[in-house]
Amino acid sequence: MTKPLEGIKIIDFTHVQAGPACTQLLAWFGADVIKVERPGSGDVTRNQLRDIPDADALYFTMLNSNKKSLTLDTKKPEGKEILEKLVRESDVLVENFGPGALDRMGFSWERLNELNPKMIVASVKGFSDGHHYDDLKVYENVAQCAGGAASTTGFWDGPPTISAAALGDSNTGMHLAIGILTALLGRNKTGKGQKVAVSMQDSVLNLCRVKLRDQQRLERVGYLEEYPQYPHGEFSDVVPRGGNAGGGGQPGWVLKCKGWETDPNAYIYFTIQGHAWEPICKALGKPEWIDDPAYKTAEARQPHIFEIFGTIEAWLADKTKFEAVDILRKFDIPCAPVLTMKELANDPSLRASGTIVEVPHKKRGSYLTVGSPIKFSDMKPEVTASPLLGEHTDEVLASLGYSRQDIFNLREIKAV
Repeated sequence: MTKPLEGIKIIDFTHVQAGPACTQLLAWFGADVIKVERPGSGDVTRNQLRDIPDADALYFTMLNSNKKSLTLDTKKPEGKEILEKLVRESDVLVENFGPGALDRMGFSWERLNELNPKMIVASVKGFSDGHHYDDLKVYENVAQCAGGAASTTGFWDGPPTISAAALGDSNTGMHLAIGILTALLGRNKTGKGQKVAVSMQDSVLNLCRVKLRDQQRLERVGYLEEYPQYPHGEFSDVVPRGGNAGGGGQPGWVLKCKGWETDPNAYIYFTIQGHAWEPICKALGKPEWIDDPAYKTAEARQPHIFEIFGTIEAWLADKTKFEAVDILRKFDIPCAPVLTMKELANDPSLRASGTIVEVPHKKRGSYLTVGSPIKFSDMKPEVTASPLLGEHTDEVLASLGYSRQDIFNLREIKAV
């Protein structure tokens, strides 16, 4: 099956998570992604949080599937020459170095554009160019704090809280992939490459847009009616932490199910939407609530929303989270079990859809990883194992015109 990005060659100068998440997505869709790594060590995540001695860590394998690995010392003249040849034949260079690193390597935007005017240079940054913090080193949790996620996550009587979801890293990679694809489409029209940059702060803020919405509402009216603090609590001049409240205007909460005393994940998330109120009342055996003025409207329900959640929790007491959801979904009530990583890993639906895949690896054996979250009617992306360090060096050099003797000589001087 021909994949949409076949024929697109990408130089992957990224490491850790944000950049590799971007290039892995493009590799799934057919791009020829060549991961350029330092000889002898490679991406730091190859060794980070290892569970099998002398085998690439899952941190690396789960972010670098479908790629090739080229080891290259760009500090040596021979390494620079190889990179120049690769630039001339490639479409995209993706990097997440610190500010100025490419310039110091001798591959500034001007030089790259000179070597290949069609080259798209895509960069992951901590903060946008010109930002007063643009010299700060940024990691996942730093980005969540700088982008507004931490200040609005957690409970109102506790500290700001970091999400387990990679809002700073993988989310930034997804945004950068969209930018690269857009630049490639633009190049089809203009024939020219361009720079594309995505900052981690910007990417987190983009996912926090509803909280920016709430900040403006709060400044206008002084309260937020869908937050648990309304109507009995107090609001300051900033968006508060709302616990497990729904962010879209519909009250929601995490509620205990049967077995919660021993299982920390025996919970469901239950949402009370206006149009679902009547089905909720019927499911709970509370038909008298349907037309009761104290419950009939969202505005009437809000003052005693936790009383309502308490009633629902009492209904859940003799039902597992899966039994509860199976009942509630028949009434078209928005809800979901709180699923653990173990439950997700073994979910047959996720295995069947390719959302979770088992991949054979030369040194690890089989391991689980995520597959493409994007589904197509005419394509099912295949996930292949991440490359061993330098596994494709000879292949890439041969494609650039180097002979076997040339490659041997380059290895002797440790340029590759």
